[in-house]
Amino acid sequence: MTPYLIEGDVQYDLLEASLPKPAFELIQEYLLNNGNHDYFAFETTSTFNIKNVIGNNKCDAIINLKRVNDLGYINKFFECINGSLQMGGRYFVACETALQRKRRLLNKYPIGINWIFYMMDFLFHRVLPKLGITRKFYFFIKGNRNRVMHEIELLGRLYSCGFEIVKKRKSNAMTYMVVEKVSEPTYSMKPTYGLFIILNRFGKNGKKLRIRKLRSMYAYSEFIQEYIYQNYSLAEGGKLKRDPRVSKAGKIFRKYWIDELPMIWNLLNRDLKLVGVRPLSAHYLSLYPEYAVEARLKVRPGLVPPFYFDMPKTFEEIVTSEMRYLDAYRKSPFMTDVRYFFKAFTNIVFKGARSN
Repeated sequence: MTPYLIEGDVQYDLLEASLPKPAFELIQEYLLNNGNHDYFAFETTSTFNIKNVIGNNKCDAIINLKRVNDLGYINKFFECINGSLQMGGRYFVACETALQRKRRLLNKYPIGINWIFYMMDFLFHRVLPKLGITRKFYFFIKGNRNRVMHEIELLGRLYSCGFEIVKKRKSNAMTYMVVEKVSEPTYSMKPTYGLFIILNRFGKNGKKLRIRKLRSMYAYSEFIQEYIYQNYSLAEGGKLKRDPRVSKAGKIFRKYWIDELPMIWNLLNRDLKLVGVRPLSAHYLSLYPEYAVEARLKVRPGLVPPFYFDMPKTFEEIVTSEMRYLDAYRKSPFMTDVRYFFKAFTNIVFKGARSN
């Protein structure tokens, strides 16, 4: 570990020598020149070292040159950093993302052999730690060194620990970020990491539902929904355009509704009915006008949404479509669901309707 305190106009020789130019400029522009006074820089994987140097004080900025990939308990480390920063304090992060690791491995070995090696690496580092039956074995064999994570997972972990991204740069096959403390860590949501996930959604009368699905997004994606919404526009069908949280396998799962098969459990225990408006997250529900939220929460959500009945294209059209369904359902519940189900079935099976 190499801790050192930076104050005022001291020389930055050690930092400059330890980082590629774009990363050092990122620190200078968004962290060291932020009008703050107390900066700590480390090269450590230990929360003990952070606490031992900073103590119970709170500083303006922390720089850690050690890769996130080599941290033992990543979230606990981020929580420690959060607790050592003032509100609005900034943290410098270095990480090799999964895509950068893939490129490095494919360039390292001869063509043909490189893809074999990469697939073995993928199965060992990306699949085994996510399966409950092999997770303990993986960490027993490998420990916490050289972890592999997608950039989305890194962002999700940071956001779950009370940070928001300020700026990001890539250099020398590494990703560098400056993030800012905006809140205390989030403990109210249980992070999803394995093959199956449970999502918090709202049902009838605002009841909180735990919706089961097969993972189609990268781990910790649920923590950056607002960030993605702010940086990516909505596509036709009301979903996010080119949502980077969706994995390649997830795109296939979604195309054929494989990811929604576990929702049959929610259907059987009557959290959902067969036809109805889909249960939404708090953030997505906040995008709806107040009258639509009130109308939605008066009925039990469904597995097959009104979307497949009239195929709206914009978010406003989706709201109108759902209000039309809810009005008809209020007058004639059974016949409305029968009519909507068979029309949706026809559109999906014979017309290839999909929700992007």
